[in-house]
Amino acid sequence: MFVATAAIAVYLCATLYQVLQLRQHPNLRVTPLFLVAAVAIALHGYVSLRWVFTAKGLDFSLFPMSTAISFTINLIVLISSFRKPVHNLFLLLFPLAAIILATTILVGSTHVPWQAVSAPIGTHIFISILAYSLMSIAALQAALLALKNWRLRHKRLGSWLQVVPPLQTMEALLFEVLWAGFILLTLSLITGFLFFEDFFAQHLAHKSVFALCSWLFYAILLWGRHMKGWRGNTAIRWTLIGFFAMVLAYWGSKFVIEVLLG
Repeated sequence: MFVATAAIAVYLCATLYQVLQLRQHPNLRVTPLFLVAAVAIALHGYVSLRWVFTAKGLDFSLFPMSTAISFTINLIVLISSFRKPVHNLFLLLFPLAAIILATTILVGSTHVPWQAVSAPIGTHIFISILAYSLMSIAALQAALLALKNWRLRHKRLGSWLQVVPPLQTMEALLFEVLWAGFILLTLSLITGFLFFEDFFAQHLAHKSVFALCSWLFYAILLWGRHMKGWRGNTAIRWTLIGFFAMVLAYWGSKFVIEVLLG
């Protein structure tokens, strides 16, 4: 609990630093931000490992896994920030990570830990976490892209537009993340079908259907991008629809099974 509380405090400090710096000048000094972010993410990672890998087994319940996915998202964005201008996502990701950590502290586990997990199932879970993380980043990028489009269309300019990259850069980054996430999502579905004996058992049926719907939405989007040159609001819309289906597949099914029915 102490380490989790420290991670929350550092996340909030990083968010406050970023907000204050951006108010003073749109050209953010990223080095201090990266240092503070690295500390927060390291603490977050340690807590996630302790909550998932427990003394009683592996805990894949809703809140510990949400903590692990949030950590993975932040780590990917931090690493990507050294090469691409995606650190603006921290304004949303850090407060969200703090909320998830605080909720996990208060609620704890909602499921009995698994005593053992085979290597194939572990591989499936790892790939799934990466896929969910990348698609979450894509959804956040799409939301920022939609916001920037809206401000430009309504001629609400100002310093905020100088904080985020140009539209073409943001759109290119969006599709890079989407392609990587789509490949991992495809592998996640394949390994799920191969490694689970009854993939459409009652407790996996809803997750399976929504995950397939999400894959289909992303496949249509990437096909439309490649064949029809889809961009702008069309790309944003399909990205968010696919992510919504993914949210229903993972967090929605877990919430119903572990919280409402548990």
